[in-house]
Amino acid sequence: MNYQFKVNKTTASRLASEDFNQLGFGKVFSDHMFVADYDNGAWKDLRIEPFGYLPMHPAMSSIHYGQSIFEGLKARKNEKGEIIIFRPDKNIERMNKSALRMAMPEIPIDLFYQALDELLQLDHTWIPTGDGQSLYIRPYMFATDEFIGIRRSSKYKFIIFTSPVAAYYSEPVKVYASDDYVRAFPGGTGFAKTAGNYARAIQPVEEINKRGYQQILWLDGIDKKYLQEIGTMNIFVIIDGKVITPSLDEGTILPGVTRDTVITLLKEWGIPVEERRISIDEVADAHKAGVLEDAFGAGTAATISQIKAIGYKDKEFTLPAFEEREISMRLLEAITAIKDGKVQDTHGWLRVVSRVSV
Repeated sequence: MNYQFKVNKTTASRLASEDFNQLGFGKVFSDHMFVADYDNGAWKDLRIEPFGYLPMHPAMSSIHYGQSIFEGLKARKNEKGEIIIFRPDKNIERMNKSALRMAMPEIPIDLFYQALDELLQLDHTWIPTGDGQSLYIRPYMFATDEFIGIRRSSKYKFIIFTSPVAAYYSEPVKVYASDDYVRAFPGGTGFAKTAGNYARAIQPVEEINKRGYQQILWLDGIDKKYLQEIGTMNIFVIIDGKVITPSLDEGTILPGVTRDTVITLLKEWGIPVEERRISIDEVADAHKAGVLEDAFGAGTAATISQIKAIGYKDKEFTLPAFEEREISMRLLEAITAIKDGKVQDTHGWLRVVSRVSV
């Protein structure tokens, strides 16, 4: 289906005032955003407008009851100057699964793609080209009913904006496996990319920051010993030549796009990979035996982020030197090359943005 958008271009681009040599993550925003409203069972008033503030009713239901979901993906330019996006089909698939779990309407796939194409084409000059840089894309949806009461909202707003970014982590990270807090339980919303899952991490992360760790490594909510995921990434460990990552079977872990990419590449390379329960005790025993060879996080923001140490209670498990980690280094190089369009895309993972008129 071909959707008709209203396009209101900015009269004063902010591009010239930004220093792309000083990009952080999530602090600079491009000129435009896509906005759509859901009402009476349909998406309507589709528009691209200058990036700016949104009016909000004090009783807006998402503020009070948490119906809010989001996604994250990145755009780059290949050597031909084409705009390319990595596996956006997985993002809209996951967003719609999150929507169903949170009692929200699904986003039509063709609407999602057309909105991406037109927005990126309009703001293509905001795509940075420096090493490790990209244009981060944030689609999100939230309930907008003006009503105090817990129920499925009848109105929603879907927005996409973009942000030129540098690397999320500038160096390997230290993570702490905490059994003081829990992220998700079976039957909950752990697999959904919903705002509340991230809000609950803020206090625990602040606490472990004081202990010298950058991120939390969540443990399961029942036994409090099985690895789940890192606050911003899925977790992988390599023990005695085998790559192990927690399985998605219990619905407590976000099904990461980069996670799926890593597993696919490892299997193609003939490297043993297991999706199963793995306890922090197994990690500790492997470290003691000298066979904990690597640990790394995988996510859209970070791609592959090596872990230099894992803390647990009063112990810390230090990982081998970075240059010794052949598998995670190979994964980082391979995925980055695919995302940048520098190698042949044999999986059909890249979407080249359609040429559109805006």
